[in-house]
Amino acid sequence: MIDFLSKGGVLVAPILLCSVIGLAIFLERLIRFSRVRVRGSGLVQEIVRHLRAGEDHQAYELATGSKSPMGRVLAQGMEVKDQDRETLETVLVHAADEEVRQLSRYLQALAGIGNIAPLLGLLGTVMGMIRAFMVIQDMGGKVNASVLAGGIWEAMLTTALGLSVAIPVIVAHSYLLSRVDRYEAGLYDGTVRFLKALSKRSCEA
Repeated sequence: MIDFLSKGGVLVAPILLCSVIGLAIFLERLIRFSRVRVRGSGLVQEIVRHLRAGEDHQAYELATGSKSPMGRVLAQGMEVKDQDRETLETVLVHAADEEVRQLSRYLQALAGIGNIAPLLGLLGTVMGMIRAFMVIQDMGGKVNASVLAGGIWEAMLTTALGLSVAIPVIVAHSYLLSRVDRYEAGLYDGTVRFLKALSKRSCEA
């Protein structure tokens, strides 16, 4: 395998490095997501129940003790719940955006690898083809088909390798991005329910 890959030229190493980095990012994000405790609707429902009962301290303790993205967002909201509506909404949106940024960490790099790997492969192929035609020129055009075919397949090896890296990386990026989107939707749904509960309590008061 090493002999086979070595025929692809100097750009094989960067492409393989891209595959290693992509795999590392994917595994790191999977581990990160597995540790995220998503207590969306259940946590919001419990906090809303405490708020309606006037048990603000218990609601805050529940949010901070959940150690989940939703809990952290609502905890920040409860810290400013007695301020004006605009301030409260700004704090909630900022907190939710920060949680999404943390969950989306390295995903842009993963997308970049998915774009760079096939370009490196294409560049390797072009460089290989240039070398093959330079050999043909040096031989005065007198070259048999086997020599020409050998030069071409070695040149195209990097393109195949680049695509082999890029395709799974792009699939991995799409999968991770879909998980982030689900978390984001859950966070904003929870903040809306929290705001409605506070508004209803204010009207009742």
